Amino acid sequence: MRKVYSLLIITVFLISCGEKKIISIESLVSSGTLTELKEKKKEIASNLETINKDLEAINRAISKKDTVKKLPLITTFTTKTEVFNHYLEIQGNVKTKQNILVYPEIPGILRKILVKEGQRVSKGQLLAVIDDGGLSNQVAQLEATTQLAKTTFERQKRLWEEKIGSEIQFLQTKTNYEAQRNSLQQLKSQQSKASIRAPFSGVIDDVLKEPGTVIAPGQGSEVFRIVNLKNMYVEAEVPEKYIASITKNKEVKVAFPVLGETLISQIKQVGSFINPNNRSFKIEVSVANKSGNVKPNLTAKLQINDYTKMKAILIPQSIISENAKGEQFIYVLKDKKPNNEAVAARLIIETGKTQGDMIEVTKNLSENAEVIMEGARSVNNGQVVKVINK
Repeated sequence: MRKVYSLLIITVFLISCGEKKIISIESLVSSGTLTELKEKKKEIASNLETINKDLEAINRAISKKDTVKKLPLITTFTTKTEVFNHYLEIQGNVKTKQNILVYPEIPGILRKILVKEGQRVSKGQLLAVIDDGGLSNQVAQLEATTQLAKTTFERQKRLWEEKIGSEIQFLQTKTNYEAQRNSLQQLKSQQSKASIRAPFSGVIDDVLKEPGTVIAPGQGSEVFRIVNLKNMYVEAEVPEKYIASITKNKEVKVAFPVLGETLISQIKQVGSFINPNNRSFKIEVSVANKSGNVKPNLTAKLQINDYTKMKAILIPQSIISENAKGEQFIYVLKDKKPNNEAVAARLIIETGKTQGDMIEVTKNLSENAEVIMEGARSVNNGQVVKVINK
């Protein structure tokens, strides 16, 4: 009975000590100084390292004394060198330099619209006609007077060449004809503005006015939106730290998640200006829109190769652990026996860039090393394990 009471007293004492420790740490976290916090961290890290060493020693002793071995079952893979291409992944939007609103050049009533939405048009094709307000009649009249002036000039010219008539008569008819011809050209130029034509080949994306509408040059009188879907590109912003590796003509993988399409292209332009607000620069990537499904403002995902190593060692990120000092480590096998029993050895490594689930190991891991895969987080340094690779 005395033993039971003793055990109860010890248990209560330990619980109370534990509670005090928790309260003490909570108090330290909430009101402790930076120096006190650092000292406490150092103390805990030291204790953790001691515990790990003790645990390893106990595991070794258990392995030696346990006659019925229950070894941890693990799987492994053998490291090899391979070409490693790292891709910078960014998002951009599709744009086109030929996406404009078409405005009238003269005021008047919109008389005819000759195209419809979705129709493909060629450069210079007639799209709509504006009432010219009598300019056609004026052109016809001026053409008649210009023809008369031309006939008179040509006759006077022949007479002058035959030494008949005066020089002043010849010069007057010549001046009159040239003035009439220039006036006719100006009037025809003004009349041509009554015809709205396609500025480039593309697709009529939107018809914004109806026949009979009074229109005039300027904002609010847009008649059409015309888009060229062949001259497309993706515009994206790249963080400034990649400026040395992002160059013109570099290959780019372009994916359109909504369409489920992917294509290979190149960077056609790299911006020369760093945006001070987000510390990035712009790039343009050409898009060959053969299917016609790519539209302006469509979201695109770009993958740009910014790093390549010909002989790299890659391992899954999931098998990497970290110790109290912030060092990364994995477990490799040593002293492997014919019965597939081996010793798990902790290996401190340094890593580089990641791609998907894989990460490059830059230091301490060599080719043909046998690395623990499944069970990597449940073994200890120096522990005997059983390999069960299929």
